Amino acid sequence: MTHGVGDNVVLIITISLIIIFSPFIARVVKLPTTPIEIILGSIFGYIGLIHDEHLFELVAEFGFLYLMFIAGTEINLKNVLKTPTSIIKKTVLYLVFLYAFSIAFSFQFDLGNVFMVLLPLISVGLVASLSKEYGKTSWLELSMTVGGIGEVASIFILTLTSAALQSGIGLGLFQTIFALIVFIFIMFLVFRAMQLVFWWFPAISTALMPHEDNKEQDIRLSMGIFFLLIGAMLYLDLELAFGAFLAGIFIPSFFEHKHELPEKLSSYGFGFLIPIFFIHIGTIFNLDALFIDGLVVKALVITGVMILMRVIASLVFIKNLGFVDSVLMGLSHSMPLTLLIAMATLAFNAHSIDKLHYFAFILAALFQVISVMIIIKLINIYKEKKEVEVKE
Repeated sequence: MTHGVGDNVVLIITISLIIIFSPFIARVVKLPTTPIEIILGSIFGYIGLIHDEHLFELVAEFGFLYLMFIAGTEINLKNVLKTPTSIIKKTVLYLVFLYAFSIAFSFQFDLGNVFMVLLPLISVGLVASLSKEYGKTSWLELSMTVGGIGEVASIFILTLTSAALQSGIGLGLFQTIFALIVFIFIMFLVFRAMQLVFWWFPAISTALMPHEDNKEQDIRLSMGIFFLLIGAMLYLDLELAFGAFLAGIFIPSFFEHKHELPEKLSSYGFGFLIPIFFIHIGTIFNLDALFIDGLVVKALVITGVMILMRVIASLVFIKNLGFVDSVLMGLSHSMPLTLLIAMATLAFNAHSIDKLHYFAFILAALFQVISVMIIIKLINIYKEKKEVEVKE
């Protein structure tokens, strides 16, 4: 369907107004901006003010890749490699519990294989927003470390699943796995080489990204790394999100002197590109779907299962954090909004899940953010009251 100039003007104005007013609405209802953008996108898409447009879809896709890039900037590879062995072992156990629970649940209720991949997904995108609200607490610091490792695993599995959905289980999948292994090996060598070069010649990092920078070299280099790795992914026919995520990891790992850079990159993304991705996701969810028989119940079940399995698995850290903080850590991983929607979209486009389950996953992603934010707030109020009582 073609749209006239007038329709496109309305589309641009509507998207602009959503981007401008979403933070104000989020502040009033005390929710993150992301679900508000999705909800508004769905409402305005339903009433016809937002329509399908190639440029809109293209910018939304770029917004998703940029979001994966920002997620990568939350992870300092050097710090991850310095993580104590005991924490690494517990992180592996935590992930094993998540996938074991997911496999058992999928078999028990005769769900598709894609559910085994969708249910354990971890993303640290919204964990960073919790840090802004609750500060640097022990459970949030561990959540970022464990979540970073979990997100790498999730995106690796996303890449393999995407290949399997597109080419099936066969020669194409094995070629993808081989290409992915070769790419990861090459990236490992690049990381090690850069580590050695920057250790021997520390002036190189400041030359590439000087402290006094009036030419925005830090942004230019960051964008260069971002597009180079996306280009590599395109050439190898691998999941673009994986390349974007790895590009993000480069920034804090090798340019630690630019402490403000991840924040600069994040501000640009969350102020422009990323909201367009979430608005586009909202337009995909047709509000008429809410009246599909059983949809809301399925979404609530998926929400409950995804939260419960993380809370139970997080108890492996009970000796490190205590019971309440372990639960808070598990809850913080129960909002894999972007990855869940991305994976569900891949699965739906490949006909691995039907429209009912696709809409159920999108709705569940929203339910998770809203319910988890409220539960974490209530637990923190309870903790503060207990601390006051102890002091008295």
